[in-house]
Amino acid sequence: MKKSFLYFICSVSAMGGLLFGYDWVVIGGAKPFYEEFFQIAHDPVMQGVAMSTALVGCLIGAMVAGALADKYGRKPLLITAAVLFTTSAIMTGLFDDFTLFNIARFIGGIGIGVASALSPMYIAEVSPANIRGRLVSLNQMTIVLGILAAQVVNMLLAKETSDVAGMAWNLEWGWRWMFWAETVPAALFLVMAFFIPESPVFLAMKTAAAEAQHTQQKAGLGELMERRYGKVLLLGLVIAVFQQWCGTNVIFNYAQEIFVSAGYNVDGMFINIVITGIANVVFTFVALYTVEKWGRRSLMLIGACGLGLIYLTLGTCYYFGVTGVFMVALVVAAISCYAMTLGPITWVLLSEIFPDRVRGIAMATCTFALWVGCCTLTFTFPSMNAALGSSGSFWIYSAICLCTFVYLFRACPETKGKSLAELEKELTV
Repeated sequence: MKKSFLYFICSVSAMGGLLFGYDWVVIGGAKPFYEEFFQIAHDPVMQGVAMSTALVGCLIGAMVAGALADKYGRKPLLITAAVLFTTSAIMTGLFDDFTLFNIARFIGGIGIGVASALSPMYIAEVSPANIRGRLVSLNQMTIVLGILAAQVVNMLLAKETSDVAGMAWNLEWGWRWMFWAETVPAALFLVMAFFIPESPVFLAMKTAAAEAQHTQQKAGLGELMERRYGKVLLLGLVIAVFQQWCGTNVIFNYAQEIFVSAGYNVDGMFINIVITGIANVVFTFVALYTVEKWGRRSLMLIGACGLGLIYLTLGTCYYFGVTGVFMVALVVAAISCYAMTLGPITWVLLSEIFPDRVRGIAMATCTFALWVGCCTLTFTFPSMNAALGSSGSFWIYSAICLCTFVYLFRACPETKGKSLAELEKELTV
């Protein structure tokens, strides 16, 4: 396969990550306005519902992605994800009813769940070992570009909140256009997905099954639970859940609360959100250049320890009432640390550590666990923040990071430069 074509098909697959990032974060900028529109601004439970509905869809999408990908192929599932993204983008901004709004978000969430499982897996299966980590990290790069795109679009569409007419526009139309803007990249992904080939791993599995006259059945969840996969499955589940429970993603989804607590108004919030988005992109580029040099294990350990210390400091500053630019700097440091470590490396490891036979169901299982972690994190933050304050919340995230550092130090192997076949022999009991 020519390198130019390889980069093309990996980039197309990674567009699922771009839409994942946009759809996941756009709601954070729209939040101050749709909450007023739907009259839930003072209802923490309904706020949690609005933020978590898409994540429930993620659970469904991730849960079915592996089995469907093993049965029908990776390419059809990527096309399906593109259809779901396009449909959700149109519907979310269209509805005036809160229930229908959440249904639209749920549909988009299914797309996120499918794309988050399939895009890195597809890239890993078409990539040579010496650049596999960098190409899989490309998926994370498109995720953070999607996040930044959502943040910039939100800032550009939001009118000055101190202006009565501007605020009225935000409440009626601004939040709608924030969702509708996703239609353009979603439609582009839908068209381009038809031009990529099927994964060679899937084709080989299909051919082998045909030659065996269907005596070899596709691996299911029961086989994944066998003892020989026990350690690697536990590692995958811990890595997946930790990427969410480390707490960084609440900064994107609850930027309003985070920056208001740091002394900023809504207009200042949008500027600070874009700053964090830029840091997210810049340090994901750093990950692209370090993943094959420093290795996956080292970057995961740096991320866990670094975030633990940053959150410990951030929580302490909130406790003593520190406000202003120093708090923004700490938030940017957390995003930067996450962007060059846990953000991309989680997907690299999950796409590498499982054998071919169970990779589809294993990726689906771990991605499902990841979105369970994200859903619980997102739903509980408003109530936890109200009960413990920002200081207590970030202290909890710090403890999670430092405890997971200890586990990863003992259990996480190095996978750089090794073929998927070599890793299968090494990691399977």
